[in-house]
Amino acid sequence: MRHPLHAALLTGLLLTLVSGGALAQAQEQELSAGELRLTPDTGLHAPGTPSTTAPTAPTALPRAAELPPPVQTGLPPSVLAALQRAQVPAAAMSALVLPVGGPGAARVRFNTEQPVNPASVMKLVTTYAAMDLLGPDFTWSTRFYTDGVVDRGTLRGNLYIKGGGDPKLVLERIQGAFQALQNLGVVVVLGDMVLDNSAFDLPPRDPGAFDGEALRPYNAGPDALLVNFKSVVLKFFPDPAAGVARVFSEPPMAGLAVDATLPLTRSGGCGDWRGAIGARFDDVNAIRFTGRYPVGCGDKEWPVAYQDPASYAARALEGLWRNSGGALTGKVVMGATPARARLLHEARSLPLSEIIADVNQWSNNVMAQQLFLTLGQLAPARVDSMTVPRGRLTPERQGRLERSREIVARWWRTTFGIRHTVPVMENGSGLSRIERITPEALGDLLQHAARHPRGATFVQSLSVAGVKGTAARVGREPGSPAYGNAWLKTGTLRDVTGIAGYVNAGNGGRYVVVGFINHPNAMAARPALDTLVEWTAALPD
Repeated sequence: MRHPLHAALLTGLLLTLVSGGALAQAQEQELSAGELRLTPDTGLHAPGTPSTTAPTAPTALPRAAELPPPVQTGLPPSVLAALQRAQVPAAAMSALVLPVGGPGAARVRFNTEQPVNPASVMKLVTTYAAMDLLGPDFTWSTRFYTDGVVDRGTLRGNLYIKGGGDPKLVLERIQGAFQALQNLGVVVVLGDMVLDNSAFDLPPRDPGAFDGEALRPYNAGPDALLVNFKSVVLKFFPDPAAGVARVFSEPPMAGLAVDATLPLTRSGGCGDWRGAIGARFDDVNAIRFTGRYPVGCGDKEWPVAYQDPASYAARALEGLWRNSGGALTGKVVMGATPARARLLHEARSLPLSEIIADVNQWSNNVMAQQLFLTLGQLAPARVDSMTVPRGRLTPERQGRLERSREIVARWWRTTFGIRHTVPVMENGSGLSRIERITPEALGDLLQHAARHPRGATFVQSLSVAGVKGTAARVGREPGSPAYGNAWLKTGTLRDVTGIAGYVNAGNGGRYVVVGFINHPNAMAARPALDTLVEWTAALPD
Protein backbone atom coordinates (compact mmCIF):
# COMPACT_ATOMS: atom_id res chain seq x y z
CA MET A 1 0.00 0.00 0.00
CA ARG A 2 1.28 3.46 -0.85
CA HIS A 3 1.92 5.86 2.02
CA PRO A 4 -0.11 9.12 2.20
CA LEU A 5 2.89 11.20 1.19
CA HIS A 6 3.37 8.95 -1.83
CA ALA A 7 -0.22 9.59 -2.87
CA ALA A 8 0.29 13.32 -2.45
CA LEU A 9 3.46 13.19 -4.44
CA LEU A 10 1.79 11.32 -7.27
CA THR A 11 -0.69 14.15 -7.71
CA GLY A 12 2.29 16.14 -8.95
CA LEU A 13 2.23 14.04 -12.09
CA LEU A 14 -1.05 15.68 -13.03
CA LEU A 15 0.49 19.12 -13.24
CA THR A 16 0.84 20.35 -16.81
CA LEU A 17 3.55 22.58 -18.17
CA VAL A 18 2.54 26.22 -18.42
CA SER A 19 3.29 28.44 -21.38
CA GLY A 20 6.99 28.97 -21.90
CA GLY A 21 8.09 25.57 -20.55
CA ALA A 22 9.80 24.63 -23.80
CA LEU A 23 11.96 27.74 -23.65
CA ALA A 24 12.84 27.01 -20.02
CA GLN A 25 13.72 23.43 -20.94
CA ALA A 26 16.00 24.73 -23.64
CA GLN A 27 17.75 26.86 -21.03
CA GLU A 28 18.69 23.80 -18.95
CA GLN A 29 19.82 21.92 -22.05
CA GLU A 30 21.85 24.91 -23.19
CA LEU A 31 23.43 25.12 -19.76
CA SER A 32 24.82 21.63 -20.07
CA ALA A 33 26.01 22.33 -23.60
CA GLY A 34 27.71 25.52 -22.53
CA GLU A 35 30.46 23.63 -20.66
CA LEU A 36 30.64 26.09 -17.81
CA ARG A 37 33.81 25.85 -15.77
CA LEU A 38 33.84 26.09 -12.00
CA THR A 39 36.31 28.79 -10.94
CA PRO A 40 35.35 29.82 -7.39
CA ASP A 41 37.52 32.94 -7.40
CA THR A 42 35.36 34.70 -10.00
CA GLY A 43 32.10 36.56 -9.40
CA LEU A 44 29.27 37.51 -11.69
CA HIS A 45 29.80 41.27 -11.86
CA ALA A 46 30.42 42.98 -15.16
CA PRO A 47 34.03 43.71 -16.12
CA GLY A 48 35.17 46.91 -14.49
CA THR A 49 32.21 46.97 -12.09
CA PRO A 50 32.94 46.67 -8.35
CA SER A 51 31.37 43.57 -6.82
CA THR A 52 30.68 45.15 -3.45
CA THR A 53 27.19 43.68 -3.33
CA ALA A 54 28.31 40.11 -4.01
CA PRO A 55 29.26 37.76 -1.15
CA THR A 56 32.88 36.98 -0.53
CA ALA A 57 33.98 33.91 -2.42
CA PRO A 58 34.50 30.93 -0.11
CA THR A 59 37.66 28.94 -0.03
CA ALA A 60 38.20 27.13 -3.31
CA LEU A 61 37.00 23.56 -3.41
CA PRO A 62 39.87 21.13 -2.85
CA ARG A 63 40.83 18.94 -5.78
CA ALA A 64 40.22 15.28 -5.22
CA ALA A 65 43.96 14.66 -5.38
CA GLU A 66 44.42 16.91 -2.33
CA LEU A 67 41.98 14.92 -0.19
CA PRO A 68 43.11 11.89 1.80
CA PRO A 69 41.53 8.66 0.56
CA PRO A 70 38.60 7.64 2.78
CA VAL A 71 39.04 4.56 4.93
CA GLN A 72 35.43 3.53 4.35
CA THR A 73 33.03 5.42 2.14
CA GLY A 74 29.72 3.82 2.97
CA LEU A 75 28.71 4.40 -0.64
CA PRO A 76 26.80 1.58 -2.34
CA PRO A 77 29.06 -0.65 -4.45
CA SER A 78 27.11 0.22 -7.61
CA VAL A 79 27.76 3.92 -7.00
CA LEU A 80 31.46 3.29 -6.41
CA ALA A 81 31.62 1.31 -9.64
CA ALA A 82 30.04 4.19 -11.58
CA LEU A 83 32.62 6.59 -10.11
CA GLN A 84 35.43 4.24 -11.07
CA ARG A 85 34.18 4.05 -14.66
CA ALA A 86 34.22 7.85 -14.81
CA GLN A 87 37.71 7.96 -13.27
CA VAL A 88 36.45 10.10 -10.40
CA PRO A 89 37.68 9.33 -6.86
CA ALA A 90 35.06 8.70 -4.18
CA ALA A 91 36.43 11.69 -2.23
CA ALA A 92 34.99 14.01 -4.91
CA MET A 93 31.45 12.84 -4.14
CA SER A 94 29.11 13.64 -1.28
CA ALA A 95 25.99 11.58 -0.67
CA LEU A 96 23.14 11.46 1.82
CA VAL A 97 20.15 9.11 2.03
CA LEU A 98 17.83 9.79 4.97
CA PRO A 99 14.32 8.71 5.95
CA VAL A 100 11.90 11.54 5.13
CA GLY A 101 10.17 11.28 8.48
CA GLY A 102 13.15 12.25 10.63
CA PRO A 103 14.07 9.55 13.20
CA GLY A 104 16.01 6.71 11.74
CA ALA A 105 19.58 6.08 10.77
CA ALA A 106 20.90 7.42 7.49
CA ARG A 107 21.27 4.72 4.87
CA VAL A 108 24.16 6.66 3.31
CA ARG A 109 26.11 9.58 4.79
CA PHE A 110 29.40 10.49 3.12
CA ASN A 111 31.23 13.84 2.93
CA THR A 112 28.04 15.66 3.91
CA GLU A 113 29.52 18.41 6.09
CA GLN A 114 31.83 19.83 3.44
CA PRO A 115 30.36 22.80 1.48
CA VAL A 116 29.92 22.10 -2.23
CA ASN A 117 28.95 24.09 -5.28
CA PRO A 118 25.39 22.82 -5.85
CA ALA A 119 24.82 24.31 -9.34
CA SER A 120 21.08 24.52 -10.04
CA VAL A 121 20.19 22.39 -7.02
CA MET A 122 20.52 25.68 -5.08
CA LYS A 123 17.12 26.57 -6.56
CA LEU A 124 15.65 24.33 -3.84
CA VAL A 125 16.66 26.89 -1.22
CA THR A 126 15.20 29.80 -3.18
CA THR A 127 11.93 28.09 -4.05
CA TYR A 128 11.33 26.66 -0.57
CA ALA A 129 12.04 30.01 1.06
CA ALA A 130 9.61 31.65 -1.38
CA MET A 131 6.93 29.06 -0.77
CA ASP A 132 7.33 29.38 2.98
CA LEU A 133 7.48 33.20 3.15
CA LEU A 134 5.08 34.16 0.36
CA GLY A 135 2.73 31.18 0.16
CA PRO A 136 1.77 29.11 -2.89
CA ASP A 137 -1.00 31.52 -3.90
CA PHE A 138 1.24 34.60 -4.04
CA THR A 139 1.10 36.54 -7.31
CA TRP A 140 2.98 39.44 -8.89
CA SER A 141 1.32 42.42 -10.59
CA THR A 142 2.12 44.27 -13.80
CA ARG A 143 0.18 47.52 -13.67
CA PHE A 144 -0.87 49.85 -16.49
CA TYR A 145 -1.34 53.55 -15.64
CA THR A 146 -2.03 56.79 -17.46
CA ASP A 147 -1.68 60.49 -16.76
CA GLY A 148 -4.25 61.32 -19.45
CA VAL A 149 -7.85 60.56 -20.38
CA VAL A 150 -9.47 57.91 -22.52
CA ASP A 151 -11.82 59.27 -25.16
CA ARG A 152 -13.50 57.12 -27.83
CA GLY A 153 -10.67 54.66 -28.35
CA THR A 154 -7.88 57.19 -27.84
CA LEU A 155 -5.68 57.69 -24.80
CA ARG A 156 -4.69 61.34 -24.72
CA GLY A 157 -1.61 61.00 -22.59
CA ASN A 158 1.14 58.52 -21.74
CA LEU A 159 0.69 54.82 -21.07
CA TYR A 160 2.83 53.65 -18.14
CA ILE A 161 3.69 49.96 -17.71
CA LYS A 162 5.05 49.26 -14.22
CA GLY A 163 6.66 45.87 -13.69
CA GLY A 164 6.28 44.10 -10.37
CA GLY A 165 8.82 41.32 -10.91
CA ASP A 166 6.54 38.78 -12.62
CA PRO A 167 8.86 35.84 -13.41
CA LYS A 168 6.77 34.65 -16.35
CA LEU A 169 5.41 37.63 -18.26
CA VAL A 170 5.33 35.74 -21.55
CA LEU A 171 3.78 36.65 -24.90
CA GLU A 172 0.32 35.19 -24.34
CA ARG A 173 -0.13 37.05 -21.07
CA ILE A 174 1.12 40.35 -22.50
CA GLN A 175 -1.27 39.98 -25.42
CA GLY A 176 -4.09 39.33 -22.94
CA ALA A 177 -3.23 42.50 -21.03
CA PHE A 178 -3.12 44.55 -24.23
CA GLN A 179 -6.51 43.15 -25.26
CA ALA A 180 -7.92 44.14 -21.86
CA LEU A 181 -6.60 47.70 -22.35
CA GLN A 182 -8.19 47.92 -25.79
CA ASN A 183 -11.47 46.68 -24.34
CA LEU A 184 -11.26 49.67 -21.99
CA GLY A 185 -10.96 51.98 -24.99
CA VAL A 186 -7.18 52.33 -25.12
CA VAL A 187 -6.39 51.66 -28.78
CA VAL A 188 -4.51 54.75 -29.94
CA VAL A 189 -1.98 56.22 -27.50
CA LEU A 190 -1.38 59.91 -28.20
CA GLY A 191 1.78 59.96 -26.11
CA ASP A 192 4.63 57.74 -25.03
CA MET A 193 4.70 54.19 -23.71
CA VAL A 194 6.77 54.53 -20.52
CA LEU A 195 8.31 51.38 -19.03
CA ASP A 196 8.95 51.37 -15.27
CA ASN A 197 11.19 48.61 -13.87
CA SER A 198 12.13 50.40 -10.66
CA ALA A 199 10.80 47.63 -8.39
CA PHE A 200 14.25 46.01 -8.66
CA ASP A 201 17.51 47.91 -8.24
CA LEU A 202 20.15 45.96 -10.15
CA PRO A 203 23.82 46.71 -10.86
CA PRO A 204 25.09 46.91 -14.47
CA ARG A 205 25.45 43.42 -15.86
CA ASP A 206 27.34 41.84 -18.75
CA PRO A 207 25.29 38.83 -19.95
CA GLY A 208 28.45 37.17 -21.23
CA ALA A 209 30.48 37.67 -18.04
CA PHE A 210 29.71 34.22 -16.63
CA ASP A 211 30.97 32.08 -19.50
CA GLY A 212 31.28 34.27 -22.59
CA GLU A 213 27.96 32.96 -23.96
CA ALA A 214 25.89 36.15 -23.96
CA LEU A 215 23.31 34.72 -26.40
CA ARG A 216 22.51 31.64 -24.32
CA PRO A 217 18.99 31.99 -22.82
CA TYR A 218 20.21 30.75 -19.42
CA ASN A 219 22.31 33.94 -19.16
CA ALA A 220 19.29 36.27 -19.38
CA GLY A 221 19.30 38.68 -16.46
CA PRO A 222 16.45 39.49 -14.05
CA ASP A 223 14.31 42.61 -14.41
CA ALA A 224 11.25 43.97 -12.62
CA LEU A 225 9.68 44.18 -16.08
CA LEU A 226 10.95 40.87 -17.43
CA VAL A 227 9.37 40.38 -20.86
CA ASN A 228 9.41 36.85 -22.32
CA PHE A 229 12.74 35.98 -20.66
CA LYS A 230 14.41 38.58 -22.94
CA SER A 231 14.57 35.91 -25.63
CA VAL A 232 13.81 35.74 -29.34
CA VAL A 233 12.67 32.37 -30.69
CA LEU A 234 13.76 31.76 -34.28
CA LYS A 235 11.59 29.20 -36.08
CA PHE A 236 12.78 27.40 -39.22
CA PHE A 237 10.49 25.60 -41.70
CA PRO A 238 12.12 23.99 -44.78
CA ASP A 239 10.28 24.48 -48.09
CA PRO A 240 12.01 22.03 -50.51
CA ALA A 241 9.87 23.12 -53.46
CA ALA A 242 11.16 26.67 -53.11
CA GLY A 243 14.67 25.60 -52.13
CA VAL A 244 14.63 27.67 -48.96
CA ALA A 245 13.91 27.47 -45.25
CA ARG A 246 11.36 30.03 -44.14
CA VAL A 247 12.18 31.88 -40.93
CA PHE A 248 9.77 33.36 -38.42
CA SER A 249 10.61 35.01 -35.11
CA GLU A 250 8.74 35.62 -31.86
CA PRO A 251 7.95 38.09 -30.48
CA PRO A 252 7.57 40.80 -33.14
CA MET A 253 10.40 43.19 -32.23
CA ALA A 254 10.15 46.85 -33.21
CA GLY A 255 13.15 47.85 -35.31
CA LEU A 256 14.56 44.32 -35.62
CA ALA A 257 14.83 42.85 -39.13
CA VAL A 258 15.17 39.07 -39.42
CA ASP A 259 16.02 37.36 -42.74
CA ALA A 260 12.80 35.70 -43.90
CA THR A 261 14.51 32.85 -45.76
CA LEU A 262 17.84 31.09 -46.20
CA PRO A 263 18.92 28.53 -48.81
CA LEU A 264 18.53 24.82 -48.20
CA THR A 265 21.26 22.23 -48.44
CA ARG A 266 20.39 18.59 -49.18
CA SER A 267 23.76 17.08 -48.34
CA GLY A 268 24.36 15.19 -45.12
CA GLY A 269 22.05 14.89 -42.17
CA CYS A 270 21.08 17.54 -39.66
CA GLY A 271 24.29 17.70 -37.61
CA ASP A 272 25.38 21.08 -36.32
CA TRP A 273 22.53 22.94 -38.01
CA ARG A 274 23.02 26.09 -35.92
CA GLY A 275 26.58 26.37 -37.11
CA ALA A 276 25.52 25.58 -40.69
CA ILE A 277 23.11 28.51 -40.98
CA GLY A 278 25.78 31.08 -40.10
CA ALA A 279 23.56 33.28 -37.93
CA ARG A 280 24.93 36.76 -37.26
CA PHE A 281 23.91 38.68 -34.15
CA ASP A 282 26.43 41.54 -34.33
CA ASP A 283 23.82 44.14 -35.34
CA VAL A 284 21.17 44.99 -32.71
CA ASN A 285 18.79 45.92 -35.53
CA ALA A 286 19.09 42.72 -37.56
CA ILE A 287 19.56 38.96 -37.44
CA ARG A 288 21.15 37.70 -40.66
CA PHE A 289 22.07 34.25 -42.02
CA THR A 290 25.10 33.57 -44.19
CA GLY A 291 24.90 29.77 -44.46
CA ARG A 292 22.43 27.09 -45.50
CA TYR A 293 19.76 25.16 -43.62
CA PRO A 294 20.00 21.33 -43.80
CA VAL A 295 16.74 20.04 -45.25
CA GLY A 296 17.09 16.88 -43.17
CA CYS A 297 16.54 18.85 -39.97
CA GLY A 298 12.84 19.40 -40.58
CA ASP A 299 11.21 22.09 -38.45
CA LYS A 300 13.43 23.57 -35.75
CA GLU A 301 13.29 26.28 -33.09
CA TRP A 302 16.23 28.21 -31.67
CA PRO A 303 15.69 30.38 -28.58
CA VAL A 304 18.39 33.04 -28.29
CA ALA A 305 18.88 35.86 -25.83
CA TYR A 306 18.44 39.15 -27.67
CA GLN A 307 21.80 40.77 -28.41
CA ASP A 308 20.83 44.07 -26.71
CA PRO A 309 18.97 43.03 -23.53
CA ALA A 310 18.63 46.63 -22.31
CA SER A 311 16.33 47.47 -25.23
CA TYR A 312 14.48 44.16 -25.35
CA ALA A 313 11.39 45.18 -23.34
CA ALA A 314 10.91 48.39 -25.34
CA ARG A 315 11.22 46.64 -28.71
CA ALA A 316 9.06 43.66 -27.73
CA LEU A 317 6.27 45.65 -26.06
CA GLU A 318 6.05 48.12 -28.94
CA GLY A 319 6.00 45.26 -31.46
CA LEU A 320 3.33 43.37 -29.51
CA TRP A 321 1.20 46.52 -29.04
CA ARG A 322 1.21 47.33 -32.74
CA ASN A 323 0.70 43.66 -33.66
CA SER A 324 -2.39 43.56 -31.43
CA GLY A 325 -3.98 46.43 -33.38
CA GLY A 326 -2.85 49.25 -31.13
CA ALA A 327 -1.29 52.52 -32.33
CA LEU A 328 1.35 54.70 -30.70
CA THR A 329 2.24 58.24 -31.73
CA GLY A 330 5.13 58.72 -29.31
CA LYS A 331 8.16 56.67 -28.29
CA VAL A 332 8.79 53.75 -25.97
CA VAL A 333 11.05 54.98 -23.17
CA MET A 334 12.19 53.95 -19.71
CA GLY A 335 10.92 56.12 -16.87
CA ALA A 336 9.11 56.40 -13.55
CA THR A 337 5.37 56.22 -13.04
CA PRO A 338 4.10 59.57 -11.66
CA ALA A 339 2.36 59.48 -8.29
CA ARG A 340 -0.69 61.14 -9.86
CA ALA A 341 -1.06 58.45 -12.56
CA ARG A 342 -4.38 56.59 -12.64
CA LEU A 343 -4.52 52.79 -12.72
CA LEU A 344 -6.11 51.42 -15.89
CA HIS A 345 -5.48 47.70 -15.61
CA GLU A 346 -3.68 45.22 -13.38
CA ALA A 347 -2.35 41.96 -14.85
CA ARG A 348 -1.79 39.32 -12.20
CA SER A 349 0.87 36.65 -12.65
CA LEU A 350 0.54 32.92 -12.41
CA PRO A 351 0.52 31.77 -8.75
CA LEU A 352 3.81 31.03 -7.07
CA SER A 353 2.96 27.30 -7.00
CA GLU A 354 3.12 27.24 -10.82
CA ILE A 355 6.19 29.48 -10.94
CA ILE A 356 8.27 27.21 -8.70
CA ALA A 357 7.20 24.22 -10.79
CA ASP A 358 8.79 25.87 -13.84
CA VAL A 359 11.87 26.83 -11.84
CA ASN A 360 12.46 23.36 -10.40
CA GLN A 361 11.26 21.10 -13.21
CA TRP A 362 13.00 22.97 -16.03
CA SER A 363 15.73 24.75 -14.05
CA ASN A 364 14.83 28.23 -15.28
CA ASN A 365 17.62 30.51 -14.03
CA VAL A 366 16.12 33.94 -14.62
CA MET A 367 12.81 32.93 -13.01
CA ALA A 368 14.73 31.74 -9.94
CA GLN A 369 16.53 35.10 -9.79
CA GLN A 370 13.17 36.90 -10.02
CA LEU A 371 12.02 34.89 -6.98
CA PHE A 372 15.24 35.66 -5.14
CA LEU A 373 14.87 39.41 -5.76
CA THR A 374 11.23 39.30 -4.67
CA LEU A 375 12.35 37.87 -1.32
CA GLY A 376 14.63 40.91 -0.98
CA GLN A 377 11.52 43.12 -1.08
CA LEU A 378 10.36 41.72 2.27
CA ALA A 379 10.91 43.61 5.52
CA PRO A 380 13.64 42.01 7.70
CA ALA A 381 11.75 42.65 10.93
CA ARG A 382 8.75 40.73 9.61
CA VAL A 383 10.94 37.74 8.74
CA ASP A 384 12.62 37.79 12.16
CA SER A 385 9.28 37.82 13.96
CA MET A 386 7.71 34.96 12.02
CA THR A 387 5.99 32.24 14.00
CA VAL A 388 4.68 28.81 13.09
CA PRO A 389 2.36 28.57 11.28
CA ARG A 390 3.79 31.32 9.10
CA GLY A 391 1.85 34.44 8.25
CA ARG A 392 2.15 35.38 4.59
CA LEU A 393 4.37 38.37 3.90
CA THR A 394 4.08 41.00 1.18
CA PRO A 395 6.82 42.99 -0.60
CA GLU A 396 7.44 46.38 1.01
CA ARG A 397 10.63 47.79 -0.54
CA GLN A 398 12.80 47.83 -3.63
CA GLY A 399 14.40 44.48 -4.46
CA ARG A 400 18.18 44.26 -4.37
CA LEU A 401 20.51 41.28 -4.41
CA GLU A 402 22.13 42.18 -1.10
CA ARG A 403 18.69 42.47 0.49
CA SER A 404 17.75 39.05 -0.88
CA ARG A 405 20.83 37.50 0.68
CA GLU A 406 19.96 39.13 3.99
CA ILE A 407 16.36 37.90 3.94
CA VAL A 408 17.29 34.33 2.99
CA ALA A 409 19.93 34.29 5.75
CA ARG A 410 17.38 35.54 8.31
CA TRP A 411 14.81 32.99 7.12
CA TRP A 412 17.42 30.24 7.30
CA ARG A 413 18.36 31.06 10.89
CA THR A 414 14.69 31.37 11.91
CA THR A 415 13.85 28.04 10.28
CA PHE A 416 16.93 25.91 10.98
CA GLY A 417 18.61 27.68 13.89
CA ILE A 418 22.33 27.13 14.20
CA ARG A 419 22.35 23.49 13.07
CA HIS A 420 23.89 24.46 9.74
CA THR A 421 25.87 27.36 8.33
CA VAL A 422 23.77 29.71 6.22
CA PRO A 423 24.21 28.84 2.52
CA VAL A 424 26.39 31.18 0.46
CA MET A 425 23.95 32.78 -1.99
CA GLU A 426 24.82 35.02 -4.93
CA ASN A 427 21.72 35.18 -7.12
CA GLY A 428 19.66 32.23 -5.89
CA SER A 429 19.67 30.30 -9.16
CA GLY A 430 22.86 28.22 -8.86
CA LEU A 431 24.25 29.89 -11.99
CA SER A 432 27.21 30.93 -9.90
CA ARG A 433 30.77 29.97 -9.15
CA ILE A 434 30.61 30.91 -5.49
CA GLU A 435 27.29 29.61 -4.16
CA ARG A 436 27.82 26.93 -1.50
CA ILE A 437 25.77 24.65 0.74
CA THR A 438 26.50 21.46 2.65
CA PRO A 439 24.65 18.29 1.64
CA GLU A 440 23.69 17.84 5.30
CA ALA A 441 21.97 21.25 5.32
CA LEU A 442 20.15 20.49 2.09
CA GLY A 443 18.96 17.17 3.49
CA ASP A 444 17.60 18.99 6.54
CA LEU A 445 15.78 21.45 4.27
CA LEU A 446 14.15 18.60 2.33
CA GLN A 447 13.03 16.88 5.53
CA HIS A 448 11.62 20.18 6.82
CA ALA A 449 9.78 20.79 3.53
CA ALA A 450 8.15 17.34 3.67
CA ARG A 451 6.65 18.27 7.06
CA HIS A 452 5.52 21.75 5.99
CA PRO A 453 1.73 22.36 5.94
CA ARG A 454 2.07 23.26 2.26
CA GLY A 455 4.92 20.87 1.61
CA ALA A 456 3.07 18.95 -1.09
CA THR A 457 3.20 22.08 -3.28
CA PHE A 458 6.98 22.17 -2.98
CA VAL A 459 7.42 18.44 -3.61
CA GLN A 460 5.15 18.54 -6.65
CA SER A 461 7.27 21.33 -8.13
CA LEU A 462 10.14 18.90 -8.67
CA SER A 463 10.80 16.94 -11.85
CA VAL A 464 9.81 13.27 -11.85
CA ALA A 465 12.30 10.52 -12.67
CA GLY A 466 11.67 9.07 -16.11
CA VAL A 467 8.54 11.20 -16.63
CA LYS A 468 9.08 14.95 -16.90
CA GLY A 469 11.48 17.78 -16.32
CA THR A 470 15.25 17.59 -16.20
CA ALA A 471 15.06 14.30 -14.25
CA ALA A 472 13.26 12.53 -17.10
CA ARG A 473 16.64 11.01 -18.03
CA VAL A 474 16.78 9.19 -14.66
CA GLY A 475 15.11 5.80 -14.39
CA ARG A 476 14.23 5.49 -18.07
CA GLU A 477 15.39 1.88 -18.35
CA PRO A 478 12.60 -0.74 -18.51
CA GLY A 479 11.73 -1.96 -15.04
CA SER A 480 13.65 0.80 -13.26
CA PRO A 481 12.49 1.12 -9.63
CA ALA A 482 13.05 4.88 -9.83
CA TYR A 483 10.61 5.45 -12.71
CA GLY A 484 7.81 7.65 -11.41
CA ASN A 485 9.03 7.19 -7.83
CA ALA A 486 11.59 10.00 -7.47
CA TRP A 487 10.95 13.76 -7.29
CA LEU A 488 14.23 15.49 -7.99
CA LYS A 489 16.08 18.71 -8.72
CA THR A 490 19.15 18.35 -10.93
CA GLY A 491 22.09 20.69 -11.39
CA THR A 492 24.92 20.92 -13.88
CA LEU A 493 27.91 23.20 -14.38
CA ARG A 494 31.28 22.33 -15.81
CA ASP A 495 33.06 20.49 -12.96
CA VAL A 496 29.78 20.16 -11.00
CA THR A 497 26.82 17.81 -11.09
CA GLY A 498 24.21 17.31 -8.43
CA ILE A 499 20.83 15.84 -7.62
CA ALA A 500 18.52 16.15 -4.62
CA GLY A 501 14.94 15.34 -3.72
CA TYR A 502 12.68 12.52 -2.59
CA VAL A 503 12.63 8.84 -3.49
CA ASN A 504 9.91 6.30 -2.67
CA ALA A 505 11.38 2.83 -2.25
CA GLY A 506 9.54 -0.23 -3.47
CA ASN A 507 8.97 -1.33 0.12
CA GLY A 508 7.04 1.85 0.89
CA GLY A 509 9.92 3.63 2.62
CA ARG A 510 10.39 7.29 1.76
CA TYR A 511 13.82 8.89 1.60
CA VAL A 512 15.56 12.21 1.11
CA VAL A 513 18.42 11.77 -1.36
CA VAL A 514 21.23 14.29 -1.90
CA GLY A 515 24.27 13.74 -4.07
CA PHE A 516 26.99 16.01 -5.50
CA ILE A 517 30.18 15.59 -7.46
CA ASN A 518 32.60 18.52 -7.67
CA HIS A 519 35.40 17.35 -9.96
CA PRO A 520 36.76 18.08 -13.47
CA ASN A 521 35.17 14.80 -14.64
CA ALA A 522 31.83 15.54 -12.97
CA MET A 523 29.78 15.20 -16.15
CA ALA A 524 31.21 11.75 -16.83
CA ALA A 525 30.31 10.73 -13.28
CA ARG A 526 26.67 11.79 -13.48
CA PRO A 527 25.60 8.12 -13.77
CA ALA A 528 26.85 7.68 -10.20
CA LEU A 529 24.14 10.08 -8.99
CA ASP A 530 21.50 8.33 -11.09
CA THR A 531 22.67 5.05 -9.61
CA LEU A 532 22.29 6.46 -6.09
CA VAL A 533 18.65 7.26 -6.88
CA GLU A 534 18.09 3.79 -8.38
CA TRP A 535 19.74 2.13 -5.37
CA THR A 536 17.49 4.04 -2.97
CA ALA A 537 14.34 3.21 -4.94
CA ALA A 538 15.27 -0.50 -4.77
CA LEU A 539 15.86 -0.61 -0.99
CA PRO A 540 14.17 -3.70 0.45
CA ASP A 541 13.99 -2.58 4.11
